[in-house]
This record gives sequence, C-alpha cells and structure tokens, in this order.
Amino acid sequence: MKKNLTRIAIGLAIVMLFLLHAIHVFRMPLLDNLESIVYDTRLRLTMPRTVDPRVVILDIDEKSLQEREKGGEGRWPWPRDRLALLLDKLFDKYGIAVVGFDVVFAERDESSGIRVLEQLGQKELKGVAEYHSVLDRVRPQLEYDDIFARKMKDRAVVLGHVFLSDDPENASRKGMLPSPVLPAGAFGERKVGVTAWSGYTANLERLQRAAASAGHINPLPDLDGITRRVPMLVEYDKAFYEPLSLAMVRTVTGQPPVVPVVSQDGSTTNYSGLEWIKAGPFQIPVDDQAAALVPYHGPKGSFRYFSLVDVLNEKVPVGALRGKIVLIGTTAPGLLDLRATPVDPVYPGVEIHANLITGILDGNIKQRPPYIVGAEFVLLLLAGVALGLLLPLLTPFKSMLVTAFAIVGVVGTNLMVFQAGNLVLPLASGMVLILLLFTFNMAYGFLVEARGTRLITGLFGQYVPPELVEEMARNPEQFNMQPRAEELSVLFADVRGFTSISETLSPEDLSVYINDYLTTMSLVIREGHRGTLDKYIGDAVMAFWGAPMADPNHAQNAVLAALDMMKQAKVLNQKFNEKGWPPFAIGVGVNSGVMRVGDMGSQIRKAYTVMGDAVNLGSRLEGITKQYGAAILIGQSTKERISGIVLREIDQVQVKGKDEPVAIYEPMGREGEVEQSRLDELKLWSQALRYYRAQDWDKAELQLINLKKISPDAHLYDVFLDRIAAYRTDPPGPEWAGVHKFDTK
Repeated sequence: MKKNLTRIAIGLAIVMLFLLHAIHVFRMPLLDNLESIVYDTRLRLTMPRTVDPRVVILDIDEKSLQEREKGGEGRWPWPRDRLALLLDKLFDKYGIAVVGFDVVFAERDESSGIRVLEQLGQKELKGVAEYHSVLDRVRPQLEYDDIFARKMKDRAVVLGHVFLSDDPENASRKGMLPSPVLPAGAFGERKVGVTAWSGYTANLERLQRAAASAGHINPLPDLDGITRRVPMLVEYDKAFYEPLSLAMVRTVTGQPPVVPVVSQDGSTTNYSGLEWIKAGPFQIPVDDQAAALVPYHGPKGSFRYFSLVDVLNEKVPVGALRGKIVLIGTTAPGLLDLRATPVDPVYPGVEIHANLITGILDGNIKQRPPYIVGAEFVLLLLAGVALGLLLPLLTPFKSMLVTAFAIVGVVGTNLMVFQAGNLVLPLASGMVLILLLFTFNMAYGFLVEARGTRLITGLFGQYVPPELVEEMARNPEQFNMQPRAEELSVLFADVRGFTSISETLSPEDLSVYINDYLTTMSLVIREGHRGTLDKYIGDAVMAFWGAPMADPNHAQNAVLAALDMMKQAKVLNQKFNEKGWPPFAIGVGVNSGVMRVGDMGSQIRKAYTVMGDAVNLGSRLEGITKQYGAAILIGQSTKERISGIVLREIDQVQVKGKDEPVAIYEPMGREGEVEQSRLDELKLWSQALRYYRAQDWDKAELQLINLKKISPDAHLYDVFLDRIAAYRTDPPGPEWAGVHKFDTK
C-alpha cells in the first residue's frame, strides 16, 4: 500500500471527479451522451418486439392522401364532414372503445363553401329573400365543424393540442385548451421541475367543448434530438395539463382524477419533487421534469396499422377494431410527424403515444426517480474506492480479471434492475470509471514501473521464468546476479537410450520429438512448480529452485516437479505412439544443499547457474537411476526437507568423486495417491533391505524372490539378488555398513 500511495491517490482523485459529476456539481457532457447511448442499447436489447393488439393506429398514409379517383380522400386536412362520418363508422359499426387524434384542428373548415355563400348574401344577393331562405335551410349541412362537433358529443373522443415555447410576450395562443388536470398552485411552494410553456396551438372552441378530453402531443427530445420521454404534466399559466396518451387512458377508464405523488421529504432539495402520477389504478413514474420514459415495444410497426381511407370505405374487418383503443395519426413524410427514437431513426409520432398508452395500462414504464442521483453516487463511491485501492496491488492479469468481474457485476445488476424492476440506474458513468481506473493503472504500471521491470528483465530475463521476473520487478533493488552461497535444490533429467531413439527417426521427426519433450518438461518445471531452467544439455534438462527468488519449499517443489514430469512423460508417450514414434523413459536426480549461484562463466560468455558438490551429487543421482531401474532418485538432504510424499529407500551409495556415503530414495508419489498394493510391497522391500544390511543373505534372498513374484519387471530386486550371490562368494566383512560404491559416473 505504501509503495503504491501515489497511484492510489491519483485513482481516488479520478473517483472524486465522477462523484462531483453524479451530484451535479459539474457535468461531463461526454458521460451524458454515453448514458443516452447506453440507455438506448438496454432498451433495444430488452424490448419485447411484439405487436400489442389493444391499440390500433389508423394511418393517414399515402394511400389515404391519393385523389378520390384513385381511391383516396385527397390531401390533408380532409373536410370535417368526412371525419364526422368516420366517427359514426368507428363507434357505430366498429364499436371502438376510444379514439384519439394525433392532429390539431385549430383552423375552421371552410371547404364546404359556406363562407363564400355568406359573402354573396351580404353583397350581391343581399336583397334576395329566396336566396337567404335556402341558405338558412342548407347551412347546417355546410357547417362541417358543427357536424364534426355533434358527432363527438357523448363519445370517447380525445383531441390533441400542442404547447409552444416561444417568447412569452409574443407567444401564439390559438384555439381553446382543455381544462387543466391540476389547477394553479397544485404543488404549493414545492419545486417539482415541471416543464413550463409559454404558448399553444389548440382546437377550435366548439370542437374542444364537444370532445371528451384532450391532451398535448409534445414529446421532450433530449439534446441529441432523440425522443425518449414525454412529459406527463406540462405547465402553462401556472396550471398543469396531461398528454394525449394519459387523456385517452383516463377517458376509457371513466376519467379518474390525476393525483401527483411527491417525495415524503419535506425539503425542496435532495430527493424532494414529483415522483409519480396516479390516475385511478394507474401509477406512472416520472423524472425530475415530470416526464415518463417511453416503453417502446419495438421498432416501427409494433402496433397494427390500417389505412384511414379503408375504415371510411368499410374495408377493415369489424373484429380488427371492436373494443380497441384507436389512434389517428400519420406516417406520410409530407405531414412531418416522423421522429428520431432509440429504436428507429424515422419513427411515426403517433406510435409514441401508442407505446405510452400500453405502458400506462401495463404499469411497465421505466422509473428514473430523483433518488437515482444518490444511487449513482453510492455505486461510483463503492466501485471507485474498491478498485482504486485494489488495482494498484494486483498483477495485470488479476487486474483484468477483477475489472472484468466488476463490469459483469455492474452491467448484470443494472440489466436485472432495468428489466425486472423497471428502474433505470445510470450505467455509463460506472462503466467509464471502472475502465478509466483500469486503463490508468495499466498505463501507470507500464510507464512508471517499467523501469524496474526492464532492469530485472535485462538481468534475469534470459534465465528466470517470466512469472518470477514479474514478482522480482516489484522489488528490483533486492536482486542482482552476483555469485552467492544459498541452500537450493537442483534437478537433472535425461532421456535413457536417446541415441537409439534418434537413429529410428528422420531429422525432421527428431526435431519435433525433442522439441515436444523439452517443451513439456520445461513447462512442468517453470509453470507447474516455479523452477528456474538452467540449461539444456542435448536431451538433458537442468533446473534449480530457490534462486533468484527465495523459495523455502525448494526441495518439495523440485521433487513434485520430478513426479509430474513422470506423469507428463506417459501422456507424451501416448502422443508419440499415435505417430508411430518410439517411446522414451527418463531418469531424474534431485539433490539439495548449499550451492554457489550467480552469473558465472568467462569474459566471453556467462550464465546464471549453480555450482558445487550438492550440484554434482544431483547429476550423479540422475546417472545411477538406470542402475536401479528407478525413475527418480533423491539424496538424503532432499529427503529431510520434504513432506507428504511416499519414499522408498533404495540404497546407501558412495558415488564417484565423493568420500562420504549417502542414502538415496525413490519418490513413489504423493501421500494418498499411491496404491495400497504398492504400499504393501514397500513394507516387504524395507524388510528385505534390513536383512540385506544385516548380511542375513538367506532371508534377504527369500524376501526378494517373493517381491519378484509381485513385480517380475522390477530391476531393483535383480540388482540386490545379484549382489547377494556375489557376497556369498566374497563376503564384505563384519565392518560393512551396507554401502555400495560406484566407480563410474
């Protein structure tokens, strides 16, 4: 921790910047943009992509706008007597539940010519009584707005209107607004963040009074122009108005009152503000602008569309509309009601209302309440501090694992809450913080700590395994290549009869053969047991443990490496057998003791290696493995430093170049892994060895003959039977201690 104090401090400073962003002390626009992109991605991944049958859209499409001769009704707006006829068909023939118009009827319909006839009556035909009599008689048939209004009366018809954000002094105020759903002063002194508008374009007064209700059709595009939200309440002249979608739901469910639900916090800061809109059984979550997130079902076409002209001409099956919630809008490009949305860059505005209607009915509108500011703060604090403290202490690989785990945890939790709880928690800031901390720590480690790594790599990289170089790089000042005396363990391994093997293989196959062998054994030593590879001597391998990195378990690791080399030899022989190559056997010698270790050699060439009597004995032990038919032999000093391994004492020997005898042992395997039959055989062998050393040749010979019956191929028993036969002819004498002397290496 002390060593990484600078890195930790910088990491925590980065966390602090993100925390200030979360509590809106200042904002990072890039994070806001990323959050919008992440939200859109989550929405697309989780939306059901089904067609909701409850809402039907009657489309003022290109077909409807064709000339009458081609089967259409002509350009929009249509005469309102045709719309009056449409209402009759919708309610009387098709039996719909409610209809909403995603259009505004702000201008009088004069397409009947009534205004021209009135002007004639006031001028050229002013004194013609018969003309005025006829005009009065036909006037009701030519007042299309009145006809349309009469057809709305007592029917579930909801109109749309638009609020404007012009300069308040010059704002347009056209038509008649519906009654507000909440009066002025509904929230008292509490700040609720409702969007205020200065003007409007609404419907003709006679139409508005005849309609069951009306709602605004204003979306609330974000800064990137994408429509993700629609305000559930908007403020005009201090009163509050609802959107078309909510007005339609309320109309079809008996006009329940709108009840705002505000935070229980009595203050006007922190989490206070509007959190929900209730209308009867429906509860609609809203954000800090009193807007609801649109619960998009899927891309364009998530609701059934019918051409409006086909309804007028009764070409739509009755069952397709009966009992449905009907929206009348347009997908025709010329009527300019196409919007950019998270699910489609060109999306009909009328379908936004349809998504909101079904979202209100199903109660699955995503929540983004004010308290997510606190949730984001806590998430960033916990993740940031944890990673800021932890990553500097980890290796690059572990840092990647921890970072990946953090990302998976944050994303998984966020998606689960998003889908199951309908709660929109910020994700981009947390993801960017995690990745930024990871990138910073990797860059810091590379740029600042690379100097120590380069130093260690330059000194030890050609001798020491990379995984040890990584550890050594953390404290490079503790390591150098100067020769020194250390207690270490050394291992020698050699292929028996390699010359014969090489004669049966082509040069190409021999190259692959020896490369596979050396690679396999080297991986066992380096990666499996953290040994230092010293050198290859033809087909022989030399390695040691305990330097340059201290290893208190050097003897244990060396013996375990030898056992695992035997296991890998069996696997490799199976591979060679499949290729038709000859099998191999190896002998391994392991010894421990004080050795000289360091950079040794000449001025022309040096190597980081070990030297000394203990090293020489290790080489001798490997050489005599074939004398006993043993796979592995270890010295007495190694035996004293290991545990948990089943050993068989083989002999006491005096190798060439050594005056003192040494006991040698064969590791049979880890405790608990050796078969019971071998353990039983080991007991018999130990008894035979005691008879042999006591010069009780008869009992020793009988025991060895019995052992030969158990293991006919065991060369060890033949060696001692031959010795007994020789000692019977030439007894070793009473001072003999059971030591066998080798005159060759």
